[in-house]
Amino acid sequence: MIHVGRMLSEGARLHPERPALVDGLTGEVTAYGALDARAVVAAAEADPDALTDALYAANGFLLLKGMHGITEEPALLNRLSCLFGEEVENYRETGMRPTSVHTEVPEILIVSNMPPVDRPPPKRPEPPLTADGKLPVQFPHRRGWHTDQSYRRPPPDISLFYATIPSPKGQGQTLYADCIAAYEALPPALKTRVDDLVGIHVRPGSGRTEDAVRNGDTPDPLGPYEQPQHQPVVRTHPVSGKRSLYLCEAGQMDWTIGPFVGMEPGPDGEGARLLYEIMSHLTQPKFVYVHEWDKGDLVIYDNRTTLHAASWFDAEKHGRLMWRTTISGNPGAEYEGERKSWLAGE
Repeated sequence: MIHVGRMLSEGARLHPERPALVDGLTGEVTAYGALDARAVVAAAEADPDALTDALYAANGFLLLKGMHGITEEPALLNRLSCLFGEEVENYRETGMRPTSVHTEVPEILIVSNMPPVDRPPPKRPEPPLTADGKLPVQFPHRRGWHTDQSYRRPPPDISLFYATIPSPKGQGQTLYADCIAAYEALPPALKTRVDDLVGIHVRPGSGRTEDAVRNGDTPDPLGPYEQPQHQPVVRTHPVSGKRSLYLCEAGQMDWTIGPFVGMEPGPDGEGARLLYEIMSHLTQPKFVYVHEWDKGDLVIYDNRTTLHAASWFDAEKHGRLMWRTTISGNPGAEYEGERKSWLAGE
């Protein structure tokens, strides 16, 4: 975890440290002399390797507290995003619903249950708590584990997620799983099985989820730029060289022809049984960090080495407003020279 504090001194600079958070998700950055988000961004721009190096050292998860100034100056989020890669996605150009795109900064995706976005939160797990009274994190009790836009090739690198209006404490948490630590801890026999495994990913809402297949729903026809995409289940990070698990569960895998290449497809097939085994291992509590949001929190996560899952909040009583940016450009050698699968003319 990266925590940006407020310590007064002459000028602002970033200093990384490394306390433990959960297994590999570690680290701390203090912004000396930074009194607001603008100063933090300026300090990061003056030393652009500080945050990126800390992100990779922390297995792909950083937390910056107190970045309230982004709400008043949303371009700061885009400036910070530019430090993490070659391309910050412009959502107006990639087919995103216009009401989900920030009106002033098109690189910001709006995630909210409030109009005009009207995106509901996920359902509560059943039962809502574990036997010892804790928030469920492990699959399949906890559903919704994914990495952003895995149904694209090349997939994105890094996302920044900012809390403009969080839900109350105890609701609307985001869960993050360390896919590097989980891969390293795989039993030898399971590690051998997954090393050359290929997953089949498809966009959500296309009628190819586990539930849709079980219900006998007819899959939606897919256009030429919506086709299922093959992704390695084990990826090597292009900067750190670390190997990590890379897959989703019910919502972004294609359960009509997958979830894995070369294995019996469908919810009751051999591939499904293996996915359940991998996901149950990956989302053990020892690999998961549960983030309780405060206003002004900024999380930076590497989609190549982490999974995340949203949690329920009472959308009838509370509004939640979050902003996300997505950075691409360094997916790894396997994707070198590939066109963007989701865009015409690429």
